[in-house]
Amino acid sequence: MIGRIKQLMFGADEADAPSAAAEDTVAAAAAAVMIEAAVMDGQFDDDERATIARLLAERFEMTAADVETVLAEAERAVENSVELFSFTRVLRDDFDHDDRVHMIEMLWEVAFADGVIHDYEANLIRRVTGLLHVTDRESGWARKRVLERLDIVDGAA
Repeated sequence: MIGRIKQLMFGADEADAPSAAAEDTVAAAAAAVMIEAAVMDGQFDDDERATIARLLAERFEMTAADVETVLAEAERAVENSVELFSFTRVLRDDFDHDDRVHMIEMLWEVAFADGVIHDYEANLIRRVTGLLHVTDRESGWARKRVLERLDIVDGAA
């Protein structure tokens, strides 16, 4: 897994990688972007971690052990990274448009997980929206779906 994170961050060629390894790299990139959103307010709490773990397990059909491995490696990658592009590039290249919109929805769910949407979290989601070539309108719809799912009335969790 650490090799996949390094490939993700430093752009190693994945052309010869097996499909499962490529899927792991995409899962790691998704985890890294979600963790980046979670830490934007200065802390990464248990609710945010649990939300990310659940979203990874659901989206990538991962076992609990695999989720923990990906989370640990993605946390290290986020600590050592100063930019989003390497993570979002993997997602943009691998995901179709609907998957990218779903990724934005996942980010909104992470942002609302601790009960407070911080300006930095919202800003990061706006930046990722652009990097994934998703429209602001689609991001707004994704946010509304999350608000409805979480039963948040006014949007300020």
